[in-house]
Amino acid sequence: MTTPSGREVDSGTDTVLGRVAEGVGVIELNRPDSRNALHPDMYDAIPRLIEAYDRDGEVGCVLVTAAGPAFCAGGDVRQGTGRRGDGDEAAVLTRLARMVVMLRESPKISIAALPGPAVGAGLGLALAADLRIAAASATLIGGWSRLAFSGDFGGAWLLTRMLGPARALEFLIGTEPIDAGAGERLGLFNRVVADDRLHDAALSWAREIAAGPRGAYALMKENVRDAQAMGLREALPRESERMVRSGRSREHREALRRWGAGRRR
Repeated sequence: MTTPSGREVDSGTDTVLGRVAEGVGVIELNRPDSRNALHPDMYDAIPRLIEAYDRDGEVGCVLVTAAGPAFCAGGDVRQGTGRRGDGDEAAVLTRLARMVVMLRESPKISIAALPGPAVGAGLGLALAADLRIAAASATLIGGWSRLAFSGDFGGAWLLTRMLGPARALEFLIGTEPIDAGAGERLGLFNRVVADDRLHDAALSWAREIAAGPRGAYALMKENVRDAQAMGLREALPRESERMVRSGRSREHREALRRWGAGRRR
């Protein structure tokens, strides 16, 4: 995906490209010849860009996408993790997968734009974003059961919350992909567009979000996160406190002024 003119953000590697343009912080997986399978350099580069965009006041939305016809083919089994011999393998894998936690916990709204298949760890990365837009040819593929793996990168956790336990387990133990149409019906994709429209549609959506009330969006994201972990009685006071905070913000006062000016016309 080629973004409009903006400024480049160094990820530390050519396997992941970073750019900020029109309020959108882009993270582009850049190994099209390998279907953007996760190279060892990418495990640090993606978190590095997420951290940079979290700190960047110019960024109002994070767009995660990929070069070429695939989103991400999962971990590159030929390259490995680049962390062999580093002790506890489970702890190492948890660290490598921290990018999915960082996307979920980031105050910025994130969109994953899928030009094609997302497999295994790539599926986890796509589902960790707040919103997803997919090309019509995109698919979601577990891939783990074919290799007798149990799953990683939060795949089971994310799928269970989105699909429910029975559907999630059926998908995980099966081998059938979820195509774009089914993904949209299941709520895994928010939007599906023609392949040749993905670039423009994803950027347009991201720019629209970036131009909105960012502080309020961050608090909305916290409300949704609470809703997945708490009962209503516990979540309601936290929601109310955030409502008061948003009502005291400058962006609320500006929005109120614009609303009033529009009514007087």
